[in-house]
Amino acid sequence: MSLRNDSSTLTLPDAELREGLVTLRDCLRWAASEFHLAGLFHGHGTDSAWDEAVALTLGALHLPWNVDPAVLDARLLPMERGRIVALVRERVTTRRPLPYLLGEAFFAGFPFDVDERVLIPRSPIAELIEHGFAAWFPEEPPARVLDLCTGSGCIGIAAALHLPTCEADLGDISEEALAVARQNISRHDLGERVRAVHSDLFAALPGRYDLIVSNPPYVDARDLATMPAEFRHEPALALGAGADGLDIVRRILREAREHLTDRGVLIVEVGNSDRHLEAAFPEVPFLWLEFERGGQGVFALTADELDAHAASFA
Repeated sequence: MSLRNDSSTLTLPDAELREGLVTLRDCLRWAASEFHLAGLFHGHGTDSAWDEAVALTLGALHLPWNVDPAVLDARLLPMERGRIVALVRERVTTRRPLPYLLGEAFFAGFPFDVDERVLIPRSPIAELIEHGFAAWFPEEPPARVLDLCTGSGCIGIAAALHLPTCEADLGDISEEALAVARQNISRHDLGERVRAVHSDLFAALPGRYDLIVSNPPYVDARDLATMPAEFRHEPALALGAGADGLDIVRRILREAREHLTDRGVLIVEVGNSDRHLEAAFPEVPFLWLEFERGGQGVFALTADELDAHAASFA
């Protein structure tokens, strides 16, 4: 759905909008109306126009998501109303995802710096982190974790925050992405346990890990060509991976065992390319994980399973 300029209040000048929007409740209702009208895509941390309006207004005002509802009727300063108007206008006209506009996204309960150098954190792997990967490590947590194709570093950093005894390496081929990851390591004061490593997959990552987790590029050519405009703001290097979306995943499957301990586990997100993966390796017993909050296309393989099917991945 495209924006109908004859109906949108965004045809009004900012000064007039600022004057008419007095309370936080006013701003919420107005933002939600404009988002509905514009037909925005919601998939970067929110799932509806109302949720996006809440996230934008609270983010613009530096308020937590669980703020006391009594503030809804608080009068906003002109500068605060102006900030909200500017963000709503940019969100609608440019289709930039909201976390880029705010410079922040939440993952596994923690805030992370984000910008157009990295994907916006949204992986269902967050649920596994929050449960400490207990399905595979019920007694003793993994000592060494690798977040491969790390982007913002959210998976590895969140794992280190939830598992205070583990050390984590964050590997990525993009120096620009690693710059953001290092910001997040500093933001969460994890420099003693987490390091960012410039590496083409495993090339610069010696040693072995108890757990390798990866959200690599996995979008196939067809899906990449039809993605909503919001995704065009994310780095193409982190999205597309060939005709079937498995160019990087095949390499991970081929090389991962050499970097896992004997009790190690590999967890990889492939999203909608799960069907391509099963077609490519019908003999491999991928364990497809289920998530309470939704999400699909995440598999797990143990070191033993990688050994057993090494010939398939060669």
